[in-house]
Amino acid sequence: MHSQDRRLAIRTQVPQKDQELVRHFVPGRIPVLLRQANAEKLHRAMDVLGAIVGLILFAPLLIPSMILVKATSKGPVFFTQIRVGRGGKLFRMYKLRTMVPGAEKLQKDLMALNEQNGAAFKMKNDPRVTSVGKWLRRFSLDEVPQFLNVLRGEMSLVGPRPPLPREVKSYKRWQLQRLMVKPGLTGLWQISGRNRLDFDDWVRLDIRYIKQRNLRFDIAIMLRTFKVLFLKPNGQ
Repeated sequence: MHSQDRRLAIRTQVPQKDQELVRHFVPGRIPVLLRQANAEKLHRAMDVLGAIVGLILFAPLLIPSMILVKATSKGPVFFTQIRVGRGGKLFRMYKLRTMVPGAEKLQKDLMALNEQNGAAFKMKNDPRVTSVGKWLRRFSLDEVPQFLNVLRGEMSLVGPRPPLPREVKSYKRWQLQRLMVKPGLTGLWQISGRNRLDFDDWVRLDIRYIKQRNLRFDIAIMLRTFKVLFLKPNGQ
């Protein structure tokens, strides 16, 4: 079965106070937030326009970054990975490669050094990250290829970060609410001191975003993201 057609089969329940957000269930038993058709179309139009503009604006930085990745380490320029999208649907996410080849296999040896609680893995001085990768991550340039995921309809400009399937399998039931909308390039977590938050707080911010989600809120988050990127790199 093609990865874009697969879903994680996970059962979940939404707390009573959040049930007004849920209209029906999709295959896989993960609740999906349905919005008014016109608002959703407008949101999609903003995503497409923003992704096109983003690719044009970042092209002068993307091409040199690709050359640096290729020239300074062995392996492909791009890193692709299966992530979980809205409603548990799996998709292939694109990034510039910032780690050494085989980094995913090496993670098993680093789990004892994980600095993030919950399902996610985070390590401040991850030895798998290349010298160029550190620079790319500092300004989130490694995530520019995800504008392609936005154009494909798999991601949005704003939303929760797309988790790995193995992370979702270890979610608590209330944390599955993160999957009620498309994952995003940026979100409330990224502009709220992401490196200082534990995983539960991270998810609470995602759920808060889902409850308040609208175009005005998205625009405010995107504007704040630019400030964080250029004035406070790494979300500090």
